[in-house]
Amino acid sequence: MRVLIAGGDGYLGWPTAMKLSNAGYEVVVVDNYLRRTLARNEDVEPIHDTPNLHDRINIWEELSQKKISLYIGDLQDWSFVASLFKETTPDVIIHYAEQPSAPYSMLNREAADLTIHNNLGVTANIIFATREFTPDAHIIKLGTMGEYGTPDIDIEEGWIDIKHKGREHKFLYPRQASSLYHTTKIMDTDLLWFYVRMWGLKVTDLMQGPVYGIFTDENQHDHRLLPFFSYDELFGTVLNRFVVQAVGGYPLTVYGKGGQTRGYLNIKDTLNCVTLSLENPPDKGELRIFNQFTETFSVNQLAEKVRDAGRELGIEVTVNNIENPRKELEEHYYNPVHTGLLDLGLKPHFLTTDVLAEMMEFVVKFKDNIQEHKIFRNTRWD
Repeated sequence: MRVLIAGGDGYLGWPTAMKLSNAGYEVVVVDNYLRRTLARNEDVEPIHDTPNLHDRINIWEELSQKKISLYIGDLQDWSFVASLFKETTPDVIIHYAEQPSAPYSMLNREAADLTIHNNLGVTANIIFATREFTPDAHIIKLGTMGEYGTPDIDIEEGWIDIKHKGREHKFLYPRQASSLYHTTKIMDTDLLWFYVRMWGLKVTDLMQGPVYGIFTDENQHDHRLLPFFSYDELFGTVLNRFVVQAVGGYPLTVYGKGGQTRGYLNIKDTLNCVTLSLENPPDKGELRIFNQFTETFSVNQLAEKVRDAGRELGIEVTVNNIENPRKELEEHYYNPVHTGLLDLGLKPHFLTTDVLAEMMEFVVKFKDNIQEHKIFRNTRWD
């Protein structure tokens, strides 16, 4: 099978490319280096240097004897997208190619405009290209648990049965995002559901929680193959940020009361979830939704886990509850269902002290690269 990975330079895109290449799939990656450009423009580059895609692919081929094909271009450009799909005719399209940051989307009008046009434009072009050139292909789209918000009822796995005035119907679970980025992901889901109904597309939408970690089975033997490890407020995920703050002696930035609860997963589980979705495709004309996470934690619980892991390594970790720059509930009910991927065979990697200690030991090697001004910008939702 030929797999096209849109956003193949990203934190998740590049590890996915290596995993599927190693498994014997014919892998094609496409990217326009948007995340690198935004990080450079905002002065929030990752903690370690990361080779460009040409170099990464050459390193991977040298180590694995497996090839990955590369296209550099903007998936908002229809002429480029059409040429890409005609040349590659993928059986599966894995769609990571979006501006991935909630704080960046709330930075200013220009960032909001970029987020809307990039995320919705790329999703639409992938849909149109699939219909025109590869109508039987399986689209795997990385959504986000943030689409659901924090409702005061259980969060079902994508769909909910509603009984109303004696009648019953199945609907997409109500969405109420807490950032513009998450709102564009809701719009992605709506676009996909519309064209599944209109054109009979085959789609898996993965509602993913925040990801942590850096090591995968494919990159542990050569640091040049590691993904981005961002620790800034804009592009760093919360646990990765906390680990760098701990090593750098910067108090952990817990927003408000710290009761915000979300579903988290190890980067290895992201790759396994995507692979399971690829190996077990939905039917044509089906929008299948999985809630993709393995454990739920509050921000306070994450901070305590990082403090415990630091203690094991002789690192004193302090916590600072700061005014919350976001508009979100700091104490709330949170009970999302997540059985679909487990039923397909997912074997989770849980967040242990050993896992956090391994992350900290990695960051210690790059401690001199930590720049405090990148950690917290106080990007405000209001």
